[in-house]
Amino acid sequence: MSDVPVMLSIAGSDPSGGAGIQADLKTATALGAYGAAVVTALTVQNTRGVTGIQSVPPDFVADQIRSVLDDLDVGAVKIGMLGTADVVVAVSVALADADVPIVLDPVMVATSGDRLVPSDAVDAIRTMLVPLATVVTPNVPEAAVLVGADPAKDVDGLAEAAYALREVGAAAALVKGGHLGGDLSVDVLADADGVRSFEAARVSTPNTHGTGCTLSSAIATGLALGLPLREAVADAKAYLTGALLSGAEHSVGHGNGPVDHLWRMHQ
Repeated sequence: MSDVPVMLSIAGSDPSGGAGIQADLKTATALGAYGAAVVTALTVQNTRGVTGIQSVPPDFVADQIRSVLDDLDVGAVKIGMLGTADVVVAVSVALADADVPIVLDPVMVATSGDRLVPSDAVDAIRTMLVPLATVVTPNVPEAAVLVGADPAKDVDGLAEAAYALREVGAAAALVKGGHLGGDLSVDVLADADGVRSFEAARVSTPNTHGTGCTLSSAIATGLALGLPLREAVADAKAYLTGALLSGAEHSVGHGNGPVDHLWRMHQ
C-alpha cells in the first residue's frame, strides 16, 4: 500500500505548464496526493494557443498505463486529451479491469467551438470511455457533442445534458456552465442521488489556461483521497475558484495565463 494517495493522469503534455499533465500533477501535489502521469500526446502550445500535436502510439500509451497500475496503488484516474480513436480504444482496454474511480474530461471542443478531435474519436469516447467513467466533466459544447443535442443555454439545460450523459452510460456527469456567462459560474452534477448545482462567483480574469484540466484532476484527487463524489466536486470547485482568484494577480506568458495551482500552498 502507498503511504500517500495516488492520482494517475492520462493526458497530453503542455510545455508551457498551465494545462494537461503538468496542471494535473501540480493539482495533485497541491491537494495532498502523489501525481503520476501517462502521456498521450505532445503538444506545441503556450498561453497563446496550440499550434501542433504529436500523438503517442496507442500501444505505447497502453504500456504506460499498465506499468503504472502494476506498480503504484492508484486511487483514482483522470483522463484528459487523447486525440485519436486508436488511443481512446487503447486507454479503454488498458483500464477495463481497473477497479478505481475514473474522471473523464472529454477534451473535444475548444472554447472557440472548433473540434479538437476527429468524429471517430468522439464516437469512441462516447461508446468506450463514457461507460467506464465514475464522472464525466464536459463543458457545454462537449456535452452537446456527446449527447447529440443543442448546447445548453441555461442551468436547466445543463441538468438535461447531465441526465442525458448518464443515459449514455456514465455513472455521473458534471456539466460545466462556464460558457453560459453571468455573475455566477454554475456547474450541474447528475448522479444516482439526483441533481446538484455547484455555484461560485465568476472570476474576472484572462488567466484561465488549464481550468478544465485543473477541475477534473482536482475531482480525481479528491476521489483518491477517499472523498465521496459530491464532496470531491465541491472541494474541486472551491480549489479552482481560489486558483483563478490568485492567478488573476500573476502574469505568466503573453496570452491567457494559467491559474495558480499552488495557491493553497502559498497560504
